[in-house]
Amino acid sequence: MPSQPEDIAQTTLPRLLSLGGERKIIAVAGPPGSGKSTISAALCDALTGAGRSAAVVPMDGFHLDNRLLGPRGLQSRKGSPDSFDADGFVQLIRRIGSGRDVIYPLFDRDRDIAIAGAGHLPPEVEFVLVEGNYLLLDRAPWSGLSPLWSFTLKVDTPLDRLKGRLRDRWVEQGLSESDACARRDANDLPNAELVLSNSRDADLTISN
Repeated sequence: MPSQPEDIAQTTLPRLLSLGGERKIIAVAGPPGSGKSTISAALCDALTGAGRSAAVVPMDGFHLDNRLLGPRGLQSRKGSPDSFDADGFVQLIRRIGSGRDVIYPLFDRDRDIAIAGAGHLPPEVEFVLVEGNYLLLDRAPWSGLSPLWSFTLKVDTPLDRLKGRLRDRWVEQGLSESDACARRDANDLPNAELVLSNSRDADLTISN
């Protein structure tokens, strides 16, 4: 399997185009820093280039607000499974599967907040690419997503490569290299290890 997002998209495209049903919901899952967003965007471009309607819906809009994370002792573990409104996210995927017009929240990384009503999925969109860390997590309530996917894609990235990407991500957010490594080691890497060790098998696993 090729490793460049555009090549991955072109290789995966025939499998997506063969799916039945009026609306196809594609899970693009993997640990933080694996390249899910880039691959989802490339798949979306490939589908629209093939004359089909497609959109990307990120899971990150279901981050709990910092005002809830603090009292729950989860501020330092933001991005872990318990720091999301998982039940609300499962309900969103069910609504998407119904083919209705859907409004959903988006996460503003620069401001570190979820913005309600910032995303719109029109009913005529045929392929919905959902990207997130825990889409295949074998733990309730995340496991309730399993029957809702039309196709699942897992992005498999070696832990050593993730370490560099996750450090660089925090440096780009303005942290020093030492603080970036500390943030990565305390939160991002445990989340990545959980995804790598406790996710269900996918219809297709790719290396990035």
